[in-house]
Amino acid sequence: MPDDMTLPKPLNLIAGQWLPAASGDELDVRSPLDGEVFATIAAAQPGDVDAAVKAAREAFDTGGWGALTAAERGRLMLKLSLRILEEAEPLAQLESRDTGKPMKQAHADIAACARYFEFYGGAADKVHGEVIPFMAGYNVQVVREPYGVVACIIPWNYPSQMFARALAPALAVGNSTVLKPAEDACLTCLRLAELAGEVGFPDGAINVVTGRGDVAGRALSEHPGVDFIAFTGSPEVGQMIQIAAAKNYIPCTLELGGKSPQIVFDDADIDAALPFLVGGIIANAGQTCSAGSRVLIQEGVYDKVVAGLKERFEGLEASHLSQEAALGPVISAKQKKRVEAYIDGADAPLIARGTVRDGAPEGGYYVAPALFGPVDPHSKIGQEEVFGPVLCAMTFKDEADAIRIANDTEYGLMASVWSRDGARQQRVAKKLRGGQVYINGFGAGGGIELPFGGVRKSGHGREKGFAALLELSQIKTIINKHD
Repeated sequence: MPDDMTLPKPLNLIAGQWLPAASGDELDVRSPLDGEVFATIAAAQPGDVDAAVKAAREAFDTGGWGALTAAERGRLMLKLSLRILEEAEPLAQLESRDTGKPMKQAHADIAACARYFEFYGGAADKVHGEVIPFMAGYNVQVVREPYGVVACIIPWNYPSQMFARALAPALAVGNSTVLKPAEDACLTCLRLAELAGEVGFPDGAINVVTGRGDVAGRALSEHPGVDFIAFTGSPEVGQMIQIAAAKNYIPCTLELGGKSPQIVFDDADIDAALPFLVGGIIANAGQTCSAGSRVLIQEGVYDKVVAGLKERFEGLEASHLSQEAALGPVISAKQKKRVEAYIDGADAPLIARGTVRDGAPEGGYYVAPALFGPVDPHSKIGQEEVFGPVLCAMTFKDEADAIRIANDTEYGLMASVWSRDGARQQRVAKKLRGGQVYINGFGAGGGIELPFGGVRKSGHGREKGFAALLELSQIKTIINKHD
């Protein structure tokens, strides 16, 4: 990592101006790679949030953003996509330093960030209404309109991707935005917002306030000037967000946690499945709400699948910024302590653990991946979201048993089914609770084009794909009596 990396200044973006928190307060930023403070961010207070919301409102109501046509919004978003690709290397370096991701993964995240703006830039003028046949003498139009000011509150695990995933569809349909990134990792978001200004986004279309979630995040979610909240994070905070939205009579989308199962039947191609079973839990050091944290294995092939998993887990290394490393550190000392508490307290046999590569800084937040099994589906580690590189292997007898175990958690985000039987693939996929099901694959959330979201404790509403444009716009029916 270059020592001379240009870091964003500890400022908020409000109405096109980069401003310190009105209080002057700042927060230190520690890199997960070595635990050292390497940057600071502004600690926004309610007054700063209020200014950002008012700037977004002005941009929407009377400013340059609200006056743009859909095609013009789309062109700006396409320009931003290209600008992100031009800055891909320094953005990836910043993302890696801020989150601890290996550079290979950081590059993939920046590419995905650019793709979001490309996809939604191209879709901006494709959100159409309809005409409803009605009584004679009437013309009825159904049009889609933006809500107004959208508050986007995002987590620390994929800051660059989440910046684009939250903002791009909101902007595409004409909303103005206020983004509150997580205080643990927001530097890439600040740089991305700066790039948006460079390519011509009008002042106030994108506002960014940084700081503590219980201060700035709370103030944003409770602000009466916000028209819609898009939140990704923990179920506990998601519940508070939904209460805040309800008090202001506004809608919200919640993308929360998960305990996603990968189901391996006895007719599965095990060799094809194994890389996905491992990759689904170690991607981003397991800090992914859609991580495949449970692998359900039919009894007849349990030993074979577990032997393959064991071999792979024993070869996994957590490391410091190596392109070849399977995973980097977790985000913070607090998160490391939390994950290791699950590992130390697991009431199931430990089958295998990876290692932390020699030479990784002692102050970094590295956790060696762990494989447990057989795990009781009702145990703490079998039910709760660890949010770390911990995989639980479970057994099942038959199709009905697999479905029962898979659905028997509070969560319902995504799943995968491994089988060569086409009829079984469809039967099981239709009975699994969740917003996304893979068959003979696993994508930890899938591509930008694919609607994504959960049920129950995993949240509600859909992000990604065209579905996000529908979530972030509202219907108005215009009834014209012309006779």
